[in-house]
Amino acid sequence: MSPVIETEEHKALRAAVSALGKRYGRDYIARTVAEGRHPAELWAEAGKLGYLGVNLPEEYGGGGGGVAELCLVLEELGAAGAPLLMLVVSPAICGTVIARFGTEEQKRAWLPGIADGTRTMAFAITEPDAGSNSHRITTTARRDGDDWLLTGRKVFISGVDIADAVLVVGRTEDARTGRLKPCLFIVPPDAEGFGRRPIDMELNAAEKQFELTLDDVRLPADALVGDEDAGLLQLFAGLNPERIMTAAFAIGMGRYALERALEYARERSVWKTPIGAHQAIAHPLAQAHIDLELARLMMQKAAHLYDAGDDIGAGEAANMAKYAAGEACVKAVDQAVHTLGGNGLTREFGLASLITASRVARIAPVSREMILNYVSHQSLGLPKSY
Repeated sequence: MSPVIETEEHKALRAAVSALGKRYGRDYIARTVAEGRHPAELWAEAGKLGYLGVNLPEEYGGGGGGVAELCLVLEELGAAGAPLLMLVVSPAICGTVIARFGTEEQKRAWLPGIADGTRTMAFAITEPDAGSNSHRITTTARRDGDDWLLTGRKVFISGVDIADAVLVVGRTEDARTGRLKPCLFIVPPDAEGFGRRPIDMELNAAEKQFELTLDDVRLPADALVGDEDAGLLQLFAGLNPERIMTAAFAIGMGRYALERALEYARERSVWKTPIGAHQAIAHPLAQAHIDLELARLMMQKAAHLYDAGDDIGAGEAANMAKYAAGEACVKAVDQAVHTLGGNGLTREFGLASLITASRVARIAPVSREMILNYVSHQSLGLPKSY
């Protein structure tokens, strides 16, 4: 196994993405949120510079790298205060699934646009009654001649309003066993029977969340991605990068909050010295830094295993990375706000909105508790209660 320490190319990519992120920064994101729109300018520029598609194959316009490079892009944008949530969805989940399992036609139709940012894909797996239990997904696909008919509901689907298509996880009946197995379909949002409703979130984010209804949406045979019988293999080919990218999102946010707190702690004096000289302030910030660095190491391990083709090893590491990063992010944001005291709750310093945003990494795309279930069953061999 190669060392986790970053290559010179990775360091150069970090520096370049960081410079782009800082040119936009937190104020730009806050402005797009206030105006109720997406960070289209940053997305377009990141696409032109090749950052959105670093993980996609070169022959389809990508950078030829892997999730290791893509999570680095998201982390650095987040550390600059300008994260792009759709990086998790469009290139990481949808791009990866199509690159690994799509037909030649699907790859040519979607990957170049996903790579340069001119086309965006949303991903729909979560359902109102299924939660984290993918075995309870009720969105079903049935054959009608050469076509498919897709029916069901999805909830908490990001960016549907800007998506050129939605990669929907449905289930088809196995002719041999009668059991339902997961399948993925490319669904155009203007398809007849496809409905969307925005969910009113108390979350300061440019990316909006939607509930979807699919009422006998008719899809051609070539809307199916990959093999009808591959099932969970194809699904987790997208879900592992999602967890790794969520870790990157959390680490970037935690780094941003920590940096604001450090700036404040170095300058702010109440008695004779800056408050950062006091260990009650300094030590929790040092702990937050350590936790973020540890989470990043696990994220890098998960990305390395995934890019090396070790899906099983990557599954464990991706879950652990997402857990560690979510915890580290929440603690870093919390400590940053406390370091600033009352200023931590003002709009001027821009940290208060992160109190809610940081919780996303604990909740989505899978809860802390389900990760602990995964580790206790898969890693430790303990029995299931469900």
